[in-house]
Amino acid sequence: MLRENCGTEALAGDYLNAAAVLGVDPLDYCSHRFGLGNALVWQRAAEWAGVQFAATTPTKLKPPRIDRLDFLGEIRSFRQEVLGKDMVFIAPGFAQVPKLANAEASIKAHLRFVPPEAIEAGLTRAASEQLMDEARQRITRLWPKASASQDLPIAARLGFVALLLAMIGLVLAAGLVARPVLVPIVALVLMTPGLLRIAAAFPQHRKIAPPWLLSDAELPLYSVLIPLRDEAAMVPMLHRAMRALDYPPEKLDIKFVVESRSAPTVAAVEAVLGDPSFRIVVVPDGPPRTKPKAIDYALPLARGKYLVVYDAEDVPAPDQLRMAASRFEHDSGLACLQAELVPENASENALTALFAGEYAGLFGRLLPALVRWKLPVPLGGTSNHFRTDVLRSLGGWDAFNVTEDADLGVRLARRRLRAEMFESRTLEEAPLTMRAWMAQRTRWMKGWMQTFIVHNRAPGLFLKEIGWRGFLGFQVLVGGMILGSLLHTAFIGSLLLRLWAEGVVGLVPRDVWDWAAVAILVSGYGGAFAIQVSGLVHQRAYHLLPIQMLLPVYWLLHTIAAVRAARELIFKPVYWAKTTHGVTRLSRKGPASPSAQWPELQSDPLPSGERVG
Repeated sequence: MLRENCGTEALAGDYLNAAAVLGVDPLDYCSHRFGLGNALVWQRAAEWAGVQFAATTPTKLKPPRIDRLDFLGEIRSFRQEVLGKDMVFIAPGFAQVPKLANAEASIKAHLRFVPPEAIEAGLTRAASEQLMDEARQRITRLWPKASASQDLPIAARLGFVALLLAMIGLVLAAGLVARPVLVPIVALVLMTPGLLRIAAAFPQHRKIAPPWLLSDAELPLYSVLIPLRDEAAMVPMLHRAMRALDYPPEKLDIKFVVESRSAPTVAAVEAVLGDPSFRIVVVPDGPPRTKPKAIDYALPLARGKYLVVYDAEDVPAPDQLRMAASRFEHDSGLACLQAELVPENASENALTALFAGEYAGLFGRLLPALVRWKLPVPLGGTSNHFRTDVLRSLGGWDAFNVTEDADLGVRLARRRLRAEMFESRTLEEAPLTMRAWMAQRTRWMKGWMQTFIVHNRAPGLFLKEIGWRGFLGFQVLVGGMILGSLLHTAFIGSLLLRLWAEGVVGLVPRDVWDWAAVAILVSGYGGAFAIQVSGLVHQRAYHLLPIQMLLPVYWLLHTIAAVRAARELIFKPVYWAKTTHGVTRLSRKGPASPSAQWPELQSDPLPSGERVG
């Protein structure tokens, strides 16, 4: 079957032994190592076995209903009637080929060898309706009291917005009337998230013996899901980034998950499918048109023991999958790993610098602190790694939640499953323009509102599942992200009202309640400033520190986004504002390699052997 790729039987034996040591099928090994591609390898196998070959399966004919949908990606054959003749389409493994070669001619006449990706494509077409239904309803079936499709009726959304308005009124009144009553309430609501950020800004690392990295032979199959919509221009960069991964290509299952209505992106992905590690999953058009619906559609096709999600603009550190697999293999109780996200274009303008500071504080300081404190970890939307079986048991992502990442982090905590950070980074692209930032932040705010409402709709059940520590942590963290954006600005407004009513003298502290107001300001803005500065120091991004003085302006933008999010929550709860990628003026055209893009990020101040969390 190797022909010109293998001059002698001895050399062929060496290749077979190499495949056995690596733990992969020799046909897959040859497809990758010789650059032959799956179609040519399985065509040669068909010729050797005396069986007909087909590059694809019939497109207008549907195989029967798939009973075990979660294992769809592992199926290597199916039976189909073609022109009145019963046919079996099969992508056999190496050991099966000699057996099929020795089959009777009457049996061979009913066989067609096809590449593995053709089997997957045919089964995906057959199960398209099932996959779509599962993507929409799986969470609802598994979590009837924790799904945005069921627990976001108009009454709940209106009630939540009314509560927000009441809290804003409370804060505005606290500076003028009934201060002995209102100021302590406002202080509790506003100071707690700020104090948590201040505490997180001073990390307490613990030294442990790091797990050794697994060898190629020890590494398991790893699935990579990359959801794409209207992002054809990003595909070449993604292709380079995935090829740069330090992971055996035979053990990579990389799926570009592309929405069908994005025809240029489909075409761009098809242009790079010569690599046998790459496959495309075309998601049929239909509501809700969200990222989680798309990756839920593809989840049953994932073949890996572990799985990671990357966004269109992501360039992960080349050793990230190997590091994650090693951590998983050495810690059986670990369900999820979150890598640190670092905006590559942080220096482009003031907005990207502030965004980078926010990310540095979140991923470098706050999330590791939540891990240490055993609180729910709201995951980032990308570079989160899972045990695939655990992810499926959780129902995947909520297709109707526009911050499916944060929601999934809460559901991990509700099942008492452990999520951690790990010291690997993924380069991202911060929104370049105010319009792009506002659209993205509005979606995030709306998603946090969805998550807050959904998980609090059955508070008794929520408390029972997550415990008091997790329950209170969720209220402070998720509720604080929402309220803090609105209430700190409202609090500033209350001070301005007092200035208008009493003059400059009204801003001079006169009693304990006035000093409490000062403490609110210090904890709010001080907490945000402290954690962002600490995060940037962690990254050694010292050049971004001065621009963080604009944080009060940045918080005002958060307020605008929160107001917009509240409006969308009422009128467009599942609307997904798409973030446009690839617009940065900084070059992303070079190879995604350690030497090209990672030298400055290797100087992490963490001592050797330390890990975050």
